[in-house]
Amino acid sequence: MARKIRVVIAKPGLDGHDRGAKIIARALRDAGMEVIYTGLHQTPEQIVETAIQEDADAVGISILSGAHMTLVPRILAGLKENGVEDVLVVVGGTIPGDDAAELEKQGVSAVFTPGAPTAEIVDFLRAKIPA
Repeated sequence: MARKIRVVIAKPGLDGHDRGAKIIARALRDAGMEVIYTGLHQTPEQIVETAIQEDADAVGISILSGAHMTLVPRILAGLKENGVEDVLVVVGGTIPGDDAAELEKQGVSAVFTPGAPTAEIVDFLRAKIPA
């Protein structure tokens, strides 16, 4: 039996809107993945620690606050500093195209904007993470 893909879904910073994160978490769970939802108002350090403790294959960062260019690089740096660069990082939220390109240059695997089909996200993770 193939192992389940483990995904941490995180809401960094002061962003209090988690409906999208919960929809994605449910879609991933329904697709057979193991999902760990961190809840609201997580610091980058808490997200990194959760990814490490949960032996995550991927971290999905949901952010609508506009702080993505500050918070996401801190998460990427924290993963690198802790030697877990093999964790796939994806970002979802209202991310302008130029910012999405910069985040991808910094190490984010993909940016999904509002309205992205959940099946697209599931398929992306399955294609990138060996089961």
